[in-house]
Amino acid sequence: MSSTAGTDPGDLEAIDEIVRVYFDAFTSGPDVVTRLARMRAFLLPEAVIVRTCGMTPAVYDVEGFIAPRRALLTNGTLVDFHEWEVSGRTEIFGDIAQRWSTYAKAGVQDGVPFTGRGAKTLQFVRTPDGWRISAAAWDDERDGLRLDEEK
Repeated sequence: MSSTAGTDPGDLEAIDEIVRVYFDAFTSGPDVVTRLARMRAFLLPEAVIVRTCGMTPAVYDVEGFIAPRRALLTNGTLVDFHEWEVSGRTEIFGDIAQRWSTYAKAGVQDGVPFTGRGAKTLQFVRTPDGWRISAAAWDDERDGLRLDEEK
């Protein structure tokens, strides 16, 4: 993880913890509702989440993002699922920050095991209650788009 020179190390630690909570929320099994609620607490109520993944971007508000994931992670069609950050870089300037992450995921959906990788960007703002996610966007690897491709 990296940060801008002169940044309070406590800021980076706080953002690192929020990123851990964010990725941990996407784990099937017991306590998924609790993990999603913990993640929600770190999102601004007006936060915007965007999925691209080679399709028309889908733009979600907080509840529109969480509700279908809660259903998918609890209804038995997606099991043994988890997502984790592989690498991350944080840049902070004053009361704004950005985290660029690569991530991996694995699970079993409708009885079929799968794995995947992608990239996420999380935007943060400092509030009176601490750092909060103001926006997130992600894209997954697919044919013609790989994390390890030379640019």
